Amino acid sequence: MSSSSNSSTSSKSRRKAKTGRATARRAAVLALTVPVATAVLIGQGTAFAAAKPAGTATAHRALDSADDQIAKNLDARIQDPRLAGSTLSGVVVDAGSGQDVWGHNAATTLMPASNMKLATTTAALTVLGPDHRFTTKVVYQDGTLTLVGGGDRVLSTADLTALATTAVAALKHAGVSSVQVQVDDSLFPEPTLATGWNSGYYDGSTIAPVRALVVDEHSVTDTSVDAGQVFAKQLAAQGLTVTGDVTHGQASGADVPVAVHYSPPLSAIVHQMLKKSDNDIAETLLRMTAIGAGRPATFDDGAAVVRQILTDVYDVPLPGFQNYDGSGLSRSDRLSAETISKILQVDSDPAYSWLLKPIVDGLPVAGEAGSTLGPEWDRFTTPESKCAVGKVMAKTGTLTGAIALSGFTKGEDGRWKVFSFVENNATTANSDIKHTFDGLAATVNGCWS
Repeated sequence: MSSSSNSSTSSKSRRKAKTGRATARRAAVLALTVPVATAVLIGQGTAFAAAKPAGTATAHRALDSADDQIAKNLDARIQDPRLAGSTLSGVVVDAGSGQDVWGHNAATTLMPASNMKLATTTAALTVLGPDHRFTTKVVYQDGTLTLVGGGDRVLSTADLTALATTAVAALKHAGVSSVQVQVDDSLFPEPTLATGWNSGYYDGSTIAPVRALVVDEHSVTDTSVDAGQVFAKQLAAQGLTVTGDVTHGQASGADVPVAVHYSPPLSAIVHQMLKKSDNDIAETLLRMTAIGAGRPATFDDGAAVVRQILTDVYDVPLPGFQNYDGSGLSRSDRLSAETISKILQVDSDPAYSWLLKPIVDGLPVAGEAGSTLGPEWDRFTTPESKCAVGKVMAKTGTLTGAIALSGFTKGEDGRWKVFSFVENNATTANSDIKHTFDGLAATVNGCWS
């Protein structure tokens, strides 16, 4: 055997050994950080070990004329006067090969606004699994009925009515006709507000302090007591006497379970959260992801699990990445267009579709009523961008001084493209930047040629 052959064989062996170490490392991380979902992951065989995220594809492909035109047009269109003075991080990637089509300060980290939700949901689905359901319980002891929060952010009055019906039937059967009601939201410890949240957020519509119990997505200071009051009203409506005010308390192991409610599967909750960019759901998912990984349900621990999943499971590099919450509301969060594109490539990788498909399915579609890209938000309505209605799926992001749009569209060559545009510090109105970004997405699609 020649010297060159020996060198080639040695190189292949090193690569094989490196791949084996990476596979073993991923398996170890999953076993250590994902106790709830481990059985599910193992049941999928070698999906994590054998698959390669699209962003690390090795099959070289020469960029075609459609790609060249995308790059040429984007270079011209980011000179739009509406972007003057702002900092823009942008990238377009060919999804099939993972090759960059275009980039502009792609590695620059900026406030990502709600694009941070892509990182949060990727970790949540990986740790908990798409079939995971959150549990709300009712327990009883010595005249006190306790509503125990389990992180179900889509709990409704109808759900509490069903819990009350079951609880009242059980209590009446036991001869109990009068109770005090307390709420237990101890699943989520303090603090309830994240680093970098603007005090102006607490206006009753942007975000509520993060607690483990809430009903009808009410945005109030104490969502737990609010839910307890709704529950108490349902108990009284069914003939049970409720004495005193609803207070905070904590269930004990000696309490008797009298009713239980399970949320819709996580896949459905992720879908709802992404379509509407629901900040409260995102923050609850961050806390529950921490619990699923065996850590306390705090902002810091949830953020740490997100970083660990992205780096150790999916090999997404995170230079300059900073996450202090799950929703992207924190003005201290930092994320680059390049990193967002790599997360999206993981989310859309067929090898992970059994796990992460709810993210791609949940992305708003240009012109989709009821989503953050709908006409009610004046998206894809300009002469330049309306040609892309129905052709772009993307996650929006909006804060004062920060706009983002990241997702997928097919180019003129029929190949899927991943794109991400993040902007900070513009001096023009947010609506102007959104229209500009819609036009950039239409440029990637090629319908604005």
